[in-house]
Amino acid sequence: MDFRTLGKTGFKVSEVSLGTWQLGSKWGDPFDPRDAADTLAAAYESGVNYFDTADIYQDGHSEHAVGEFIKQHPDVHYSTKMGRKLEPHTAANYSKANLTDFVDSSLSNMGVESLDLVLLHCPPTSVYYDPEVFFTLDEMKRAGKIQNYGVSVERVEEAMKALQFDISAVEIIFNMFRLRPEEQFFAEAQAANVGILARVPLASGLLSGKYTATTQFGKGDHRSFNRNGEAFDKGETFSGVNYETGITAVSELKRRLGTEDLAGMALRYILMYDAVSAVIPGASKPEQITANAAAAELPAFSKEQMAIVRDVYDQYIKDPVDYLW
Repeated sequence: MDFRTLGKTGFKVSEVSLGTWQLGSKWGDPFDPRDAADTLAAAYESGVNYFDTADIYQDGHSEHAVGEFIKQHPDVHYSTKMGRKLEPHTAANYSKANLTDFVDSSLSNMGVESLDLVLLHCPPTSVYYDPEVFFTLDEMKRAGKIQNYGVSVERVEEAMKALQFDISAVEIIFNMFRLRPEEQFFAEAQAANVGILARVPLASGLLSGKYTATTQFGKGDHRSFNRNGEAFDKGETFSGVNYETGITAVSELKRRLGTEDLAGMALRYILMYDAVSAVIPGASKPEQITANAAAAELPAFSKEQMAIVRDVYDQYIKDPVDYLW
């Protein structure tokens, strides 16, 4: 496992890190603290030293599990996200009082005195035009409650707008089916010394290459109930790609890249970009961790392979995905 610097944080983080949306559970299942501990331990043993969590993941249990783990492994860094607990989730509710409460709650959940990195959790677009939100984060940074802050975004335009503030990192969807960030944001982030965490790297599993047109997902799985944005931004589910179109594109990628292990190659593809500090695939069991971490050791893509990914994207995915996010 190699390590890269996460922007202004200065943290040296594993190229393949861990997103903890599924930590201690599978899609829609109850939280299991033993599974969570085993997953974190497997990640650490595989060379992972960075965990991404959120206050809303497993109703705070994910934060607690990560907090317990870092007490025993102080060399591990993390980010946590806040804002999605708001009801309603509106820009007006990103108030100083609410932001302070969220940070205090995360400090309590994780059992720490200062948070490594706090990210606004995909707030409404107008939040990026409200400097008071970011000034509040500045205040908490000066007070020592947080060491760094940044944003998790839905759209490239939001990431660009956030660069005017003192952010240390941006978490953004970037994968073989979401290429626009590289075209319009990566260079700007590098110039500002802002780290990039590539989330949803396998397009909700679509880029694992394991699904077919007849694959069924559970009722509690967003891949069943959010394909058209019924519950939250459609871009979070299969990266906004029409499922049937995605299956066709995946088959084409596997054929032209000559692989059945598309998941590993999809993660390795993201690491071809120096602007990316870490890719953060999720995992609900230790075996997935081991497989994900191994992707960092795969050979670099050739120019021909990079061109194949772009060609498949342009043919199947770009319209309308590129224009929406």
